[in-house]
Amino acid sequence: MATLRVSPKERQRIETLFERFETGSAHPKTELDYKSPFTLLVAVVLSAQATDKSVNKATAELYKTADTPRKIVELGPEGLIPFIKTIGLYRNKAKNVVALSRILLERYGGETPLNREALQDLPGVGRKTASVVLNELDIEPAIAVDTHVFRVSHRLGLSKARTPDKVEAELMAKVPQRYLTRAHHWLILHGRYTCLARRPRCETCLVSDLCPSRELFVGG
Repeated sequence: MATLRVSPKERQRIETLFERFETGSAHPKTELDYKSPFTLLVAVVLSAQATDKSVNKATAELYKTADTPRKIVELGPEGLIPFIKTIGLYRNKAKNVVALSRILLERYGGETPLNREALQDLPGVGRKTASVVLNELDIEPAIAVDTHVFRVSHRLGLSKARTPDKVEAELMAKVPQRYLTRAHHWLILHGRYTCLARRPRCETCLVSDLCPSRELFVGG
């Protein structure tokens, strides 16, 4: 992607925007429950096309029984399904979670590799999943673009790109370095609780005065 040209005025607006997010929540974290890199990885794989709430409900019981690659492999897909059957695409996810757990045992001694290439080689783990894991564990600054991040980035004038990959590239270029490991969470949480898809809550928004889309929803 060509180098983005951003005016000093726009850079200051973006700096102020993320300063506000930091004021509201200095250390944002994923809302997925986990207790190890492996349980985080499994939770993120399960969260595709599912809510964090539904995943947490399922993993609360699953992790009491199986919270390591070996225990997941011992369950097998059919043993895993009863724990995750309330989550969308559960059959395919069960196969992937068991398959990736087997690979972790065979190649990595049961440890979860914390580098992008190794993670993305695992079944059911794409770029977005790897980005969430690496960013959450402070391994690599990354911004995984889901529906919330995509919507908020466009409304806040941070991106005009039409694909998640291009939105990610713009955000990585525009977000000030010191905010990069937290920007992913701020944008997701802002979209989940404030900048809602149909009726954004501009009246309670920390950055409404910096938002170029505000007039669309509050009439100026």
